[in-house]
Amino acid sequence: MTDIGAFTPHTVYTIYIVATPEQVWRALTDAAFSRKYFSGFAVAVEERVGGRFMLRAPDGSEHIGGKVLACEPPKRLSVTFNVNWPGLIEALGQTLLTYEIEQAGGAVRLTMTESGERPIDEDIRSGGATGWPAILSGLKSLLETGSAPAIQMEPPVKMLAALKRLGVKLPG
Repeated sequence: MTDIGAFTPHTVYTIYIVATPEQVWRALTDAAFSRKYFSGFAVAVEERVGGRFMLRAPDGSEHIGGKVLACEPPKRLSVTFNVNWPGLIEALGQTLLTYEIEQAGGAVRLTMTESGERPIDEDIRSGGATGWPAILSGLKSLLETGSAPAIQMEPPVKMLAALKRLGVKLPG
């Protein structure tokens, strides 16, 4: 069993959403809903400890795979979150993604923490530090207004260069 306490946080992002905890949970775990704010990527979660976690790319391929380590609907979800690139886990160790959902008056406080088994440098961290705010802002807009903005993001050049230096085989 993977020890959640052995992971070190790399990126922590908190956002407040006018929604219920149940609506936020659904947004984080439902494939059709997640496609609308996650740049066409679809989340698939077997909602039980030991269940499978997957993020499918718009073409249907498995982009990220993992296992559910904690599942407490609608309060907390922790999954291993490993990009499907050859050599990535060997170079960086596993990644842990945790969502914590708490009622905060008339809103929900959603805290996303991305942690790793090993320390990573700022260039590698820059990819998630840029991507997560855009993804979660899209989720917030979709829940509050019914539509998610099309956020144009540049490729994470520093992160990709750092991974290449570590010998990770990048797609394309």
